[in-house]
Amino acid sequence: MRGITADQLAEAHQADLAIEKDESVHFEHAWADPVSGVVYCLSEAPSAEAVQRVHERAGHPADEVHPIPLEA
Repeated sequence: MRGITADQLAEAHQADLAIEKDESVHFEHAWADPVSGVVYCLSEAPSAEAVQRVHERAGHPADEVHPIPLEA
């Protein structure tokens, strides 16, 4: 997402939020670097595949999804 603006990031995040419940996902926050095009989303979900399905349906599929299995 090279060149992404703050408004575009907010719009993409809102698109995720609008359908997240369909997959039992909750997106907490999103960050982006417009120079590199890298976007990070923090979410809680039953699986990486559920996160990917939401992103795909919202029109911005993720290249990678990294599950984090432990918390303190």
